[in-house]
Amino acid sequence: MAAIHEKVGELQAAGVPLMNFSIGDPTEPTAPFIRDALLDAVPEVSQYPSAGGRPATRSAIAHYIERRFGVPVDPATHVIPTAGSKEAVFSSPLAFVDRSAGDVVIYATPGYPVYEAGARMAGAEVYQVTLEGDFLFTPEMVPDPIWDRASMVWINTPHNPSGSVMRIDALQAFYAKARSTNTLLCSDECYVDLYEGEPPASVLQVAGPELEGVISYLSLSKRSGMTGYRAAAMVGDAIAIAALKNLRTSTGTLSQEFVQAASVQAWGDDEHVTPRREIFAAKRALLRDVFEDCGYQTVASQAGLYLWVSVGDDIAMADKLLESHIVASPGSVFGPGGEGYMRFALVPTLEECRTSVEVLRQCLTS
Repeated sequence: MAAIHEKVGELQAAGVPLMNFSIGDPTEPTAPFIRDALLDAVPEVSQYPSAGGRPATRSAIAHYIERRFGVPVDPATHVIPTAGSKEAVFSSPLAFVDRSAGDVVIYATPGYPVYEAGARMAGAEVYQVTLEGDFLFTPEMVPDPIWDRASMVWINTPHNPSGSVMRIDALQAFYAKARSTNTLLCSDECYVDLYEGEPPASVLQVAGPELEGVISYLSLSKRSGMTGYRAAAMVGDAIAIAALKNLRTSTGTLSQEFVQAASVQAWGDDEHVTPRREIFAAKRALLRDVFEDCGYQTVASQAGLYLWVSVGDDIAMADKLLESHIVASPGSVFGPGGEGYMRFALVPTLEECRTSVEVLRQCLTS
């Protein structure tokens, strides 16, 4: 991957236009009402935000949860706003891992590398499950002795990088197993509002009214085009949320209050998400047709921001595409199980995707 980035840098320095499908950072503009809310909230005197977030921010997140998933939550005890989801995912094990007890953190690969990084920083042993086929994680993939030692298990739906979606019965099975072993079930649901067909379910829907033993990680980055704002949330078990709030008094990882003002507007509005969802679906359909016409199978890719394509030698394909000035991520960079696949992030504009179709077709058939 370093070699690919080096070549990309050389081409950019030479002024070569690139079609970049490698990083999940959408280029569609943030809705004007969100930008305006941020600008209006920038104060004359800037002061520290509180570790627990503004009451208005927590309330907006709680209302979103009830609208989206039909789950009532207490904004005072079940919700923490965060400065993006990456810092929340990375730091959470610090609140729950007992390194002296040999605690284990479970996660699946290929996947988001921050699950492993945060677990190792907290001193946990890690147990990774290699996904294949449909790229769906199930609790049976983890041996019982590992479950018995696990303090946390990470699931991710819709899944990055494959775009697979866990059904609600699969979430129920994970919840039952996690509760029976006293394992905190952490569900990365940052792509849950980017889908085709039925909306993906949340782990919050399978927990009881107290949300015992679960935390959902949600984000405005892709839902609302706010990657640079760093605005997200953790929602779940009140005892776990209290432990995280206590941890976060020391980490300094909370969005500025003017960012929270913008996020209140974003969490509170669903209409601006619909056209974004439609644009990503149109990009996915466009690129899927190209790959399948050229004999390359797209796998999963039902939701989220990515197209996951079976290509054989993923490193060779990445090099080949780069020769045509198309940048995409070889699956092997996402860990074991990613070999032989490419991840295409649906981040160029729809028009840019249309422009890339012929170049892709020529490259894939040459």
